[in-house]
Amino acid sequence: MEPEMKIKQLWFDNNKVFILTEDGKELWQSLLWYHRLQSATDEQRSNYNISYSGIHWPDVDEDISFESFLYDSPEPSGISRLFLTHPELNVSAVARRMGIQQSLLAAYISGAKKPSPVRENEIKDTVRQIGRTLLKV
Repeated sequence: MEPEMKIKQLWFDNNKVFILTEDGKELWQSLLWYHRLQSATDEQRSNYNISYSGIHWPDVDEDISFESFLYDSPEPSGISRLFLTHPELNVSAVARRMGIQQSLLAAYISGAKKPSPVRENEIKDTVRQIGRTLLKV
């Protein structure tokens, strides 16, 4: 099977992975979505395989689908960015503190679901409360 997208070039720069397709499109994804690839060495990053649906880095067991390069927002924002840039925030503990399912909060963080503006503020307020509690230590 031929890959859906033909990759002419792949490179990393400024915490992003870029691809240049054979039809001249330059696309990118933030490495914040891919922690194993973000912390990989140059050697590990240079060892990848292209398949029908995406790119696989066997040394770090990371995959990026071609489809994800076409998303409207390749850079995380809002609560996604908050949790991805602060891995010390425990998703399960924050969800418990809020009284919501961990899977729902995880879906908000991954972008699979979008929280309402009210819910997003509740999440941010909960994280701020945790921060205030920690400041008292």
